[in-house]
Amino acid sequence: MDKAGQVGEQILAEVPGSAVAADQHFRDTDLAIDFCEDVAPLADRDVQRIQAIFQEAGAVAKISSIHVNGWFGDHDKLTMTQRFCREILKVELGDILEEAIFIGDSPNDAPMFAHFKHSFGVANVRDFAAMDAYPAWLSKGRGGDGFVEIAHSLLAARGGL
Repeated sequence: MDKAGQVGEQILAEVPGSAVAADQHFRDTDLAIDFCEDVAPLADRDVQRIQAIFQEAGAVAKISSIHVNGWFGDHDKLTMTQRFCREILKVELGDILEEAIFIGDSPNDAPMFAHFKHSFGVANVRDFAAMDAYPAWLSKGRGGDGFVEIAHSLLAARGGL
């Protein structure tokens, strides 16, 4: 078993009610521990404990709106988006910031909110008082409804709705 798997087992043993995220089999670079998506919501102290277990093992750990995501390595959404743009799209992210947007919903999106001039957040971002950066624009709707609201607003602004 790899190190992330060992940390996952420790978390599940020490934090009753937590679970590996249902979408884990789609992930290559992190371990997502569910604390309220498909499990009964855990207390804040339990969510903080999950984050602490990751960190004690030497992992980076970020709390999202539904998971605690932990990974080993020096990367985050922003550094990997920059790498994707450079290696796959053959463009520097900084060169397309006037056209690019980012939509997010939780604290682990803060690096993206800070970097993107056109950043959009789903209303549940308001639930997190301690974030390093916030989106420039916030939807009224929460969760999927907020994402739909943002998409409709963007399409309408382009004359597409």
